[in-house]
Amino acid sequence: MEWIITKREKFLNSFIEVSGAFLGGDILLCLQGGEKPHIGCVIQAIPRPSLLKDGSISVTSSVLNVTGHKDEVLCRTLAHQVCSVVHRVVVCTGGFHMDNITMEQIEELTKLTNLLGSQIAEEFKRI
Repeated sequence: MEWIITKREKFLNSFIEVSGAFLGGDILLCLQGGEKPHIGCVIQAIPRPSLLKDGSISVTSSVLNVTGHKDEVLCRTLAHQVCSVVHRVVVCTGGFHMDNITMEQIEELTKLTNLLGSQIAEEFKRI
C-alpha cells in the first residue's frame, strides 16, 4: 500500500495532515497532527441507500475510541466526507493532540479538517 494523496496544513505552531490510500476497492485515511500525533480512534464508514428512499446515498459509521480521546469528531468527519462522495468503504484512523487547546482553536481545527476532507474526497473521486 502506498499513500497516494496527502494534504497538510499549518495549524498554530503545528500541523494537521491527512493521507489516503486504496486498499483494494476501499479507502484508508490517516489523520495526524498537533504536538503528539497518535491513534485515538478508528472510524469505519459504509455507504448505503438513504432511508429517504430517494436514490441518494447516506453513510453509516462504526467507531472505536481509545478511552479519553476526542479524535472521533475529526476522523468521523473525514470518513463521512470521503465515503459520501466516492461511495466506497472508508476507514479513518489517527489523532491530533495539542496541550491547552481552546474551544475557538478546536472550532478552527474542525473547519480546517472539513476543508482537507473536501479536497481529499474530490481527489479520490477523480481517480
